[in-house]
Amino acid sequence: MTYRIEKDILGFVKVPFNKYWGAQTERSRNNFKIGTEASMPIEIIHAFGCLKKAAAHVNFEFGILSKKKKDMISLVCDEIINEKLNDQFPLVIWQTGSGTHTNMNINEVISNRAHVLMGKKLGMSPSFIHPNDDVNMSQSSNDTFSTAMHIASYQKLVKKTIPSIQKLRNSLEEKSKLFHNVIKIGRTHLMDATPITLGQEFSGYVSQIDHGLNAIKKTLDHLSELAIGGTAVGTGLNAPKGFDRKITEYICKLTGFPFKVAQNKFEAISSHDAIVESHSSLKQIAVSLIKISNDIRFLSSGPRSGIGEIHIPENEPGSSIMPGKVNPTQCESIIMVCTQIIGNDMAISMAGSSGNYELNVSKPLMAYNFLQSSQLLSDACISFSSFCVMGIKPNYERIKEFLDKSLMLVTALNTHIGYEKSAEIAKYAYKNNSTLKKEAIRLGYLTVEEFEKFVNPSKMV
Repeated sequence: MTYRIEKDILGFVKVPFNKYWGAQTERSRNNFKIGTEASMPIEIIHAFGCLKKAAAHVNFEFGILSKKKKDMISLVCDEIINEKLNDQFPLVIWQTGSGTHTNMNINEVISNRAHVLMGKKLGMSPSFIHPNDDVNMSQSSNDTFSTAMHIASYQKLVKKTIPSIQKLRNSLEEKSKLFHNVIKIGRTHLMDATPITLGQEFSGYVSQIDHGLNAIKKTLDHLSELAIGGTAVGTGLNAPKGFDRKITEYICKLTGFPFKVAQNKFEAISSHDAIVESHSSLKQIAVSLIKISNDIRFLSSGPRSGIGEIHIPENEPGSSIMPGKVNPTQCESIIMVCTQIIGNDMAISMAGSSGNYELNVSKPLMAYNFLQSSQLLSDACISFSSFCVMGIKPNYERIKEFLDKSLMLVTALNTHIGYEKSAEIAKYAYKNNSTLKKEAIRLGYLTVEEFEKFVNPSKMV
């Protein structure tokens, strides 16, 4: 590999000749060789592209950045936003907790790419646009990275995660309506309970998802607050008065989303309660989905030795040794995804508490985990809906068998003959491997006509 020499305040650094990043990016790349998978999420990079473009335009409006520099910065930012420079951002999340290295990675790429677009060669002469003085004008890593986190997280939730969860929710509701007359035995403590319809059971899943979606949407207002304009510690030092409002307005135009100036920039930079709060709602959905997917895999268990009240799609062979075996793989997949999200939430909670005085110093970790959870949840909901929920069918024969054999239908007799006599009927039916009807008649508590009138599952749901 051939190199060029780049300079920063610490001295000279060898940088790969064909890369647009500069000395500070290369230092981080060499000093933080940690892990293999956790690169800075590309959504953060694209959010920075939007942010830097907005900053250039606003700085021009304030008369502190030339039109030519504004135009060149904007041109490169458009390339970043349109994913033409994705390979120029190599840094991992395990870097400085403020995200300064990534902010400088963006600044250096914009500076050097603009240099090339102006017909010059990398490393041959100082760039027309300085990464700190021009690209980072009126900004600090502390407010820019915080802002990029919110832009990326908000966009991911609204454009991808919420619609995907909604799709799963609608699939469950469709099944709930379709199964509204399918009467089956309910279960509490994993034991037989009074009857319920399969549609009612699925309606509980729909309600869980509805509450989770509402929780996510309620967090969007806090998440829409942007720290930009607070610069280093929240005071706005080195930014023109009104910069925060103007740049936020410009970001709204670029993204189409209702971002707003943070109510308190000291809070927005030193803590990330908005990220903690919003991710907690993703965890809520994850908890619900583990319950739902476990129910579905237990209801479909068997096909002959389990509960087997529903059929789920047979998507793949389930065993390398047992011929014909089919497993609830979509249920297992989404359970693992949701377990990961719960783990991410713990990490975000700890990271959110890592604000010391005027700066949170776990920003990259929070951004990475939040965006990973949002993406995983979105993908898993689409997969679970498409390859499992939509194909669920009742096993009518099995449902009827369990319903007819259930001892808990005796509950309907409580108001007619009392709890103790009803319990006696159930006890003898189980002991004698008999039916409730036979034992009620044998004990002389009810006639045939009375039993059939009182014990009617369709009137118990």
